[in-house]
Amino acid sequence: MSDERCPCPEEFPDWDGQSIDLSGACVHGMKISSIFHMPVAFDMYVSKQAANIDHLELTERWPGLVFSKTGLWGGKILRLIEEDESASRLVYHLPTPFEVMVKLHEGGVGTVPKAVHKMQIEMMEQGCMPKEFYLAHLTCPVCEERKGGDKILILRRYVANERIKKQMAKERDRIAAKVEKKAKKDAEKAAKENAEV
Repeated sequence: MSDERCPCPEEFPDWDGQSIDLSGACVHGMKISSIFHMPVAFDMYVSKQAANIDHLELTERWPGLVFSKTGLWGGKILRLIEEDESASRLVYHLPTPFEVMVKLHEGGVGTVPKAVHKMQIEMMEQGCMPKEFYLAHLTCPVCEERKGGDKILILRRYVANERIKKQMAKERDRIAAKVEKKAKKDAEKAAKENAEV
């Protein structure tokens, strides 16, 4: 194992498979550069943010846990911090509502899209409208072997949507009716075949 230090968190919240309400949570947020959703100089921004948090004498809830959101030409990184009064424009509270579905993904960043797509389907089935998603890399090449492989925490923000709930309920009822009709038809066919024997 290498003695080289890495910025990955040693501890992170046990949120796998849960819906978490982060409404009003205090965060330290910084803009980052990205090109077509690929972050540029990501390690530099992470180090710069850590230095700024130290300078402001803030306390992270989970040291080193960085949530990143990228876009076509930019993005941001967030760290959850303990409630504190700060005059810095980089310290603010997340809006309300801010509910996220969380998944601990074991695998590299290249396999994340499939996991995100699966989460999106689950949200739609629950009557929720998926919004932006955030990634938190829990391992890097320095520590992944020690921590049991590549691990990424995926947070997908969502909002409840009554229209989607009604559509999904209607679709479930339609499928249930179709299954019941087929079962009834099969039972009638089996009864007819038994009567002919």
